[in-house]
Amino acid sequence: MRLLLVEDDRELAAGLGEALARSNHATDIVHDGEAARAACDGTEYQLIIMDLSLPDGDGVDVIRWLRQRRVTTPVLILTARDDLDERIRGLDAGGDDYLTKPFALGELEARIRALLRRSEPSVPLLAFDGLEFDPGTKIVTVDGQPVDVTAREMTVLELLLRRPGRVVSKHQMLEALYNWDQHANPTIVEVFISRLRRKLAEAGASVSIRALRGLGYRLEAER
Repeated sequence: MRLLLVEDDRELAAGLGEALARSNHATDIVHDGEAARAACDGTEYQLIIMDLSLPDGDGVDVIRWLRQRRVTTPVLILTARDDLDERIRGLDAGGDDYLTKPFALGELEARIRALLRRSEPSVPLLAFDGLEFDPGTKIVTVDGQPVDVTAREMTVLELLLRRPGRVVSKHQMLEALYNWDQHANPTIVEVFISRLRRKLAEAGASVSIRALRGLGYRLEAER
């Protein structure tokens, strides 16, 4: 799950980024409106957390810019402005929810979950030859039996299940697993793939993850 955090307070932004990473959210962090626009031009996000007081303008203007470009990504407004008129202005500009500072981290995470559920009201089950993943419950099964996978293994498996029979590159996996400022070694993908192969084999899965040198990985049926 990839999020964008637009927050001019660098210390707060770094702390939120670390907290969201622990919840398995790869979070890109920018500190002004110009950088937010550039990030949204180059990356598709599942949710945007937007501060309103930015050094180069108002976060509301960034929200309007997104909606004018028909970007429907949910926006959670996060700001110290707590008067009613500011809330109305932010929501009328296209914001989806509003949380004022100071706030409890648990409430922020709950609002993120609610917005993500709202943006995907009916998440289809991902299935391939007896292997199933439910994005709503985060449960992986092989022939109906649950398989214990870690959060990052689940992210890799979901990418493969969304493209069965097609190649998923290491770059695509790294983008889903880590944010901009986490300099992950591409070989870490091989570790997650190795673990997934072992767990699927132990569960008796009739699918395999095939490596294609220089291209990436592909989920294939063995029968």
